Amino acid sequence: MKTSAAFAPCHITGLFQIFDKPANPLYAGSKGAGFSISKGVKTTVKAVKAAKWSVKIKVNGSNVDSAEVSEKVLSIFRSMFPEIGKHEVLVEHEVEAPIGAGFGTSGAAALSLALALNDAFNLGMSKIKAAQLAHTAEVECKTGLGTVIAETFGGVEIRIKPGAPGIGEIKQIPVSKDYVAACLNFGSLSTKEFLTDTNVRGRINEFGGKLVDKLAEEPNVTNLMTFSRRFAEHVGLITKKVRKVLDEADSESFICSMPMFGESAFTLVERESLERLLKTFRKHGSDGQIMVSEIDFEGARLLK
Repeated sequence: MKTSAAFAPCHITGLFQIFDKPANPLYAGSKGAGFSISKGVKTTVKAVKAAKWSVKIKVNGSNVDSAEVSEKVLSIFRSMFPEIGKHEVLVEHEVEAPIGAGFGTSGAAALSLALALNDAFNLGMSKIKAAQLAHTAEVECKTGLGTVIAETFGGVEIRIKPGAPGIGEIKQIPVSKDYVAACLNFGSLSTKEFLTDTNVRGRINEFGGKLVDKLAEEPNVTNLMTFSRRFAEHVGLITKKVRKVLDEADSESFICSMPMFGESAFTLVERESLERLLKTFRKHGSDGQIMVSEIDFEGARLLK
């Protein structure tokens, strides 16, 4: 049996600009900014030789009928490496963050799967090359644009040039390890729906690029959160539940915003102020799910 496991951090995008016109998905992506978190997706691949190709995918222990991005990654690998075809493959995703809620779970699943497949079948690709295949899957499925490159490297990043890992460019925002990510999630929003909505795309692109460029000139956590909030207000997708939390956080001098895309509120906060923020979350988001996580500074990696 061939087996391997890999981990990719989840990621929150605060602001971005869409670049999806290039025909080659490696050159499509986004400029933007956000951060990777220590909660992520662990993917285990187990493969045994068989008469023909078959795949079973599990998410958090349960069989799933459809896992679009993971299936796309597997399809890309099979077309590039026909020799892996005659295998029964079991893919197990352990997802530590809410799915479809703006935490980059599809990108993390694709990325960790690509690294694990490369290792399990001893295909010899570099981490960057394997990550490019995950990026391609995300772009083609319209579930993300800049998530994979961010999760590949980790940290608090500005994506200053669009494209896959090795083609796009990121700049790290210096941040103390005293900061943690705090999120309050109410539910999911469809990334695919918004990336294909002409009106939403227009609002994203008329403002996102300017803010990213401005942030690159003065890269710090305060500006990341301030510009993320301005961006969310401009794009206009803030729901009533999230609005209430944002307003209450404002009154307590916390800058929170809404991740792209999820019905959630998030911020980066120093540990000494965390409990005060969580009190606000509990008071005004009793029907939401609170998540606190360290920042992940390592990026995607194999697990030994």
